[in-house]
Amino acid sequence: MSKLIQAPVHRHEIFAWALFDFANSGYTTVVLTAIFNAYFVGVIAQAYSSGTATLWWTITTAIANGVVLLTAPIIGAIADDRAWKKRFLMISASGCVGFTALLATAGPGDVSYAMALVILASICFFTGENLIAAFLPEIATPDKMGRISAFGWTIGYLGGLLTLVLCLWVTLNAAAQGAEMADAVPLTLLIVAAMFVVGSLPTFIWLRERVQPCERAAINYYSIAYQRLHTTWQHARFHRDLFQFLIALTIYTCGINTVIVLAAVYAQEVMGFTTEDNIQLILIVNISAALGAFVFGQIQDRLGSLRTLSMTLVIWICALLLAYFTHDRMMFWVVANLVGIALGSSQSAGRAIIGLFSPPARAGEYFGLWGLATKLAAVIGPLCYGLITYVTQGDHRTALLVTTCFFIAGLLSLIGIDEKRGRGAAIQD
Repeated sequence: MSKLIQAPVHRHEIFAWALFDFANSGYTTVVLTAIFNAYFVGVIAQAYSSGTATLWWTITTAIANGVVLLTAPIIGAIADDRAWKKRFLMISASGCVGFTALLATAGPGDVSYAMALVILASICFFTGENLIAAFLPEIATPDKMGRISAFGWTIGYLGGLLTLVLCLWVTLNAAAQGAEMADAVPLTLLIVAAMFVVGSLPTFIWLRERVQPCERAAINYYSIAYQRLHTTWQHARFHRDLFQFLIALTIYTCGINTVIVLAAVYAQEVMGFTTEDNIQLILIVNISAALGAFVFGQIQDRLGSLRTLSMTLVIWICALLLAYFTHDRMMFWVVANLVGIALGSSQSAGRAIIGLFSPPARAGEYFGLWGLATKLAAVIGPLCYGLITYVTQGDHRTALLVTTCFFIAGLLSLIGIDEKRGRGAAIQD
């Protein structure tokens, strides 16, 4: 079993940890949420119908998340056993940067090429997301877990916001010179890659690895990983609240991931938004998400993470029902703000709950299970949306209504989880 080194945590180290969220948020914001997803459906896959192009996009994200679903627990277990979280984090970050930069070379008709690059970049991004989250129990005490998790999400949304502002400036400049705004999309991908490199440097300089590697005469990493995962499942009866929460997390995250990867597509195909409109829309969402993560983070440690999460899921339900019924563009901006508030706070609360329920010395392993749950959701949710739009020949409103059901079911799944009992089980392991 790996041992956790008891070393003081300085503020600059917490800031360096949060800056990784700042650095990588440009990828999820630009590629998966605001610009490239709509560009893929409207330009790269323009030879196909809207429903078919949307299905191709959801298949792309499903494949990437499916790969991470299978590899996350193994990578997490190996990272804990060998104290390699930081090493794996650097490899995944480099891969995401490289494949994102290559994505700038994809143009109209390059469907297979673009899908392959998005899959590879997303695998690297999601793996890094799991690894950076696994540092949380090492740098935060239980009473500050929610606040520090929220700080990371807040900084992350600010990073996404800054990246989007730069992308908006590039697209507006292209339009001013007489070019189509979509022509500037490749340059926005290079901006994302550059932001990731610069923003993540403090993380690799200051963030420490506090888990000591196990000493072994012979090392079979896959054997080690599966042995540790087998032990995790054996301990399930001691972590009933953690595993029940993982089920609830999977359900409601189906909805969150669907909104993340298809919001701009919905706005473009249903509300008639342009590339500029979508960038401005996601700018608003990022501002609201940063505020939501910050505000709810301040009250989360007082009200409890589960109660806070329940409140955010109610906001999600109200926002999507309003989006389903509205045909007014101004009202859709109201929906965007509600989604932003719910997005930042729900993601922050979910990560904090996993941190509270995880034994510190096995954080990488348990956050690997968190990655498994969220990636399973990222396969199911968007793929359901894509299949519905394909079968209904582009009916995005019906697909959105089904997405709302994930949040309702997730809220109901939280019933019976005891936060105090879950924390106690993590301490005793």
